[in-house]
Amino acid sequence: MKPKLQNATRIIKELKGANLYRSLRYGKISGAHIKFGSKVLVNFCSNDYLGLKQPKISIKQMQSSSRLVSGNDPSFKRLEDVLAKHKSQEGALVFPTGYMANLGAITALIGKNDLILSDELNHASIIEACRLCNARTLIYNHNDVDDLEKRIRSNKNQRKFIITEGIFSMDGDFAPLDKISQISNKHNAVLILDDAHGDFTVGQDGKGTANHFGVDKEVGVYISSLSKGLGSFGGYIATEEPGIEMCVNRSKSFIYTSALPSFLIDISLKRFSQNRELQRKHLQKNTNMMHAGLKNIGYDIKSSSHIIPILVGSEKKALEFGSFLFKNGIFAQPIRYPTVAKKSARIRISMTAWISETQIQRALDVFDKAGKKFKIL
Repeated sequence: MKPKLQNATRIIKELKGANLYRSLRYGKISGAHIKFGSKVLVNFCSNDYLGLKQPKISIKQMQSSSRLVSGNDPSFKRLEDVLAKHKSQEGALVFPTGYMANLGAITALIGKNDLILSDELNHASIIEACRLCNARTLIYNHNDVDDLEKRIRSNKNQRKFIITEGIFSMDGDFAPLDKISQISNKHNAVLILDDAHGDFTVGQDGKGTANHFGVDKEVGVYISSLSKGLGSFGGYIATEEPGIEMCVNRSKSFIYTSALPSFLIDISLKRFSQNRELQRKHLQKNTNMMHAGLKNIGYDIKSSSHIIPILVGSEKKALEFGSFLFKNGIFAQPIRYPTVAKKSARIRISMTAWISETQIQRALDVFDKAGKKFKIL
């Protein structure tokens, strides 16, 4: 008789009891909206921040092999050249996802005799990569440059790497890259920047958060996403050429997986070549409007970007808050442990250029009612 997953049944029951259970919900996205059955909601959960036009593409033969075997379509080279120039680096390398780019780059470039200083709110892919590379990892308090300085100063004899996100995915705040880059230079540490949420959306020509702070040249390794600001699919790294070669030769998440289909590379190239300035301005206008509206209602908004969390605290209340939004035509998901710490559940709003001023005003009315109903205000 086949053994049963008895632990799974018990764990699922515990998750439901703690209001931490997750299930898949099937919705169809179209522009600013998402449709569940016959119910249409305004979508405040999309990472397609700029809402670029969908280019016409032709579906060619799909790669079914690793890029080191037979899956290395010439279009990869064209995209990687564009991305390297975009980040003012010698080279770039495309991975199937941003998660795999973090795993691949960090484990290829950092070894067991090295020291990592990682922000406490870094993405799960960074946390996992730090574990896999077997380096000594010190966690510094979120965006606390004094704590970073203290920790790095006490460790002098190792190769050092500072890893941070540019815009943090759950809090929407910027890393103080001007100050962090000063510390990395002072202590001869390599600065690794995960810029998934800042790339293409902030900085001159959408060059990202390092450009926003004027420290482009201080970053040693960029890791980013093609799936968010660019609205395509995949991840990439950009760094000096020896770093690219290291990843080609040592990144398991690059070597042992099939290449992205070439039509997705074509989408990235075509979206990159679009004039994105109008979309960036529209995104910033929408972000400013939502920030101001929520603060005017009475919410304590700490975010300074297009990612805007509304802190609820209780996991149960966050689920109820999200359900109220859903019933009133707004799709903004509750975020709970382990994505965020226990008792710091939140509603995560993602602003996009898709959304209209009328839709923002409508959403603010719903958030006003929800805040009063659940005693957040």
